[in-house]
Amino acid sequence: MSAIRSSIKAEPGIRGESAAPRPAKSGGGHLFVPARWHRPVVLKWLRRTHAWLGIWGAALGLLFGTTGLLLNHRATMKIPGPAYDNTQWQLSLAQQPADIDALVRQLQQELGIAKPPHQKKVEAAGPTPWPGAMQPERWLIAFAVPLATVNAEYWVGNQSVSIKRMDPNLMARLNRLHMATGASAAWILLTDTMAGALIALSLTGVLLWTKLHGSRLLALGIGGVSLGLLLLLGFTA
Repeated sequence: MSAIRSSIKAEPGIRGESAAPRPAKSGGGHLFVPARWHRPVVLKWLRRTHAWLGIWGAALGLLFGTTGLLLNHRATMKIPGPAYDNTQWQLSLAQQPADIDALVRQLQQELGIAKPPHQKKVEAAGPTPWPGAMQPERWLIAFAVPLATVNAEYWVGNQSVSIKRMDPNLMARLNRLHMATGASAAWILLTDTMAGALIALSLTGVLLWTKLHGSRLLALGIGGVSLGLLLLLGFTA
């Protein structure tokens, strides 16, 4: 009986025998990513970067998300839509401007607007429906300030310029906030940093999901290229 037991232990592949250890798998290889990036310190750095970027974008994300929901569902929530309170008047000019840039400087001084206009347009003089009458040159200027939009219309030769100021209500202000209409450079820079944070969050989140393994990166690459081709075909069809 002892001989039988010893023979069973000696035979390879029989249950109870300690098999030789199998070689460890490479975990997907180092496809697309250098081998030195597969160290734990890299994943730790990615997690920290992802977390801090999430904290940075949380405040602005909450602001844009809340205002976006209000704008999208204002009809269901019975919220008044974007509207403007229009005010018009004639502004007398001390002297006729030599060109449209001179008129811009006069308007900035008279209206207390420091920002340059976001639109300037010169319409050439032309004939009118009445024989022998010519329409003078027309200048159109538009200022976009944070709380209002100011449009100016001037016919060359006149002693006054027509001013139209449009003051937005709350929903219109939120809409302008989303489109950065009349926003300062500081606000645009702030929203740009948020956009960059969202891009970085997407990239670091994908890398954390793949754990820098080649098989997952390959699957992600194939899926991304396929989705890109589908979108390209959809827009060009």
